[in-house]
Amino acid sequence: MVMATTKKSAANNLVNLNADVGESFGAYNMGDDEALFPIIGSANIACGFHGGDPLVMHKALQLAQQNAVSVGAHPSFPDLPGFGRRQMQLSDAQLQTDLWYQIAAIEGMAKLQGLSLTHVKPHGAMNNMACEDKHMAKVIAKAVSQYRSDLILLAPACSALAEQGQKQGLTIAQEVFADRAYRDDGMLVPRSQPDAILTEVDDCVAQVLRFLSAGGIVTQSGKLLATPIHSICVHGDNAHSVQVAKALKEALLDAGHALQTLPELLG
Repeated sequence: MVMATTKKSAANNLVNLNADVGESFGAYNMGDDEALFPIIGSANIACGFHGGDPLVMHKALQLAQQNAVSVGAHPSFPDLPGFGRRQMQLSDAQLQTDLWYQIAAIEGMAKLQGLSLTHVKPHGAMNNMACEDKHMAKVIAKAVSQYRSDLILLAPACSALAEQGQKQGLTIAQEVFADRAYRDDGMLVPRSQPDAILTEVDDCVAQVLRFLSAGGIVTQSGKLLATPIHSICVHGDNAHSVQVAKALKEALLDAGHALQTLPELLG
């Protein structure tokens, strides 16, 4: 179990709500970014490899600026047909340069909007693989650090990615998912397995509140994995993502939590 630290620890009542956004591409619409941005504190914007084209990226950045949402890169394997959810075996050099390319793309467009890139969060299969593969996690963390060492790495709690990011000197935001079940080793239950995805809004809210109250991830079997929780993710491509985000925000505020952007929380 990984207990990565940050430059500034988040108090128990401070938390971030983030979403994966900007994942439409050309004629293909994914999610409802316009409805989601007013709810969240931080946005992970697709960089073109699994979703997001230049126009979609630009529109997402405009929404971020209008809603005072902090902006992060959401890089992926080069896998548009599979939405970045298919495993790939890349060389270290290919993985490193693919990351740099995508981060640079969204950062360049953000600058045109007068926005600063604040964090990086790998997407899909890249993220899942790096949670267990320490070498891959090290390559990703090192690539982020070499690109800009002041970027926050938004990484799954209890993961090798969080651990390797810490070793590279990055500020780590430990993340949990509102709509995904967890195994006893802290990894996500594969989407192919029963009850891996929480489809009811109330179940998503109850899971997040249970995690925060318990002080860590509560697995599908009921095991507690103690860990700091800095950020809660809502998958923007889910059909009920806006409803989950709204209900989560209301429930967190009612429970006495203050919602912040990632730089506010960890800066």
